[in-house]
Amino acid sequence: MKARAKWVEGMAFMGEAGSGHAVMMDGAPDHGGRNIGIRPMEMLLIGLAGCTGFDVVSILRKGRETVTGCEVEVEAERAATDPKVFTRIHLHYRISGKGLSRAKAERAVTLSKEKYCSASIMLGATAETSYALDVIDELQKDEAA
Repeated sequence: MKARAKWVEGMAFMGEAGSGHAVMMDGAPDHGGRNIGIRPMEMLLIGLAGCTGFDVVSILRKGRETVTGCEVEVEAERAATDPKVFTRIHLHYRISGKGLSRAKAERAVTLSKEKYCSASIMLGATAETSYALDVIDELQKDEAA
């Protein structure tokens, strides 16, 4: 796996992945940026959400669950002094499906957190991590209507 970040101007960098995809990163104006891209530390959190979300959906599908939606919201705190690592990370999973088993969703989140999600495991080395899980059963919503 390869990636690179190339300085564009000011504090803006174009990040390019080995897969050929690119994303603009930039800093806030008070740090010399023009606010034209996402912050690099925000990218880490988005990567974490995507990584664990990918695992959860994959695990549930392999368990023959009908997943109709998955959203992972991340909230984090950073240390007050440099290097300002993440000290606390909270993930809030919202998973929906038809007849979706809460026990299987819990298991998928746990497996992602403890075994499969590289981002979660790496960031968990410096940050206290926690999560909340909402399971939305689309069948129950359909029956109530």
